[in-house]
Amino acid sequence: MTHSPAPTVAPIVYLRLRSRVRMIQGQDLHLGDVAQLLTNPEWEKDLLELVLKRPQHQDGNLILIDMLQIIAKIRDHIPGVVVESLGKPHVLVELVEKPRKPSKILFVLVWVLLFFGSALTIMNFHADVSMMEVQVRIVEMITGHKDEHPYLFQIAYSIGIGFGMIVFFNHLFKKNWNEEPTPLEVEMYLYQENVDQYVVAEEYEKMARLQTKDKKP
Repeated sequence: MTHSPAPTVAPIVYLRLRSRVRMIQGQDLHLGDVAQLLTNPEWEKDLLELVLKRPQHQDGNLILIDMLQIIAKIRDHIPGVVVESLGKPHVLVELVEKPRKPSKILFVLVWVLLFFGSALTIMNFHADVSMMEVQVRIVEMITGHKDEHPYLFQIAYSIGIGFGMIVFFNHLFKKNWNEEPTPLEVEMYLYQENVDQYVVAEEYEKMARLQTKDKKP
């Protein structure tokens, strides 16, 4: 008695795209660069190395990869495959140049500018609110004696400003006090999210215009 071979079952691929990735210019864009996937072990490595796009100079430095484009590539590579997408329907790819060695001169210049700029900002604020007079008055209220130069109070006040900035920004050099993000990191994250949303909307409009142009006789 002979048995007919069992039919090949099409694999199921669970796919989740990353929000944003960075790639070095001149490199091919693979599926593993922009997505996480879960499938049969015999297909996983092959799919991770699947080339989605070879960026060209005219593509610019930002490329939008849509989930439908990825599904089409996977189905061309594995006919009959079932793709289950999770998360966002697109990924934004930023093409960057190879990282250069940081310039020590530029670092020192920026550090000096930020240091003196911050110092002048604090001094101008104190001058606007007459902080010197306020400190003299506070010392007089505490001690009962008027001191035109309350150095001890000013030293403690200066240390308090520095310590308060460290606590507020939750950052001292490369060390964080806890896992909470700093206010600056939150603002930068929100700014990046808004920029990404704008770029995605622009890229979709560009794709729609190209499709409309191709359909015209």
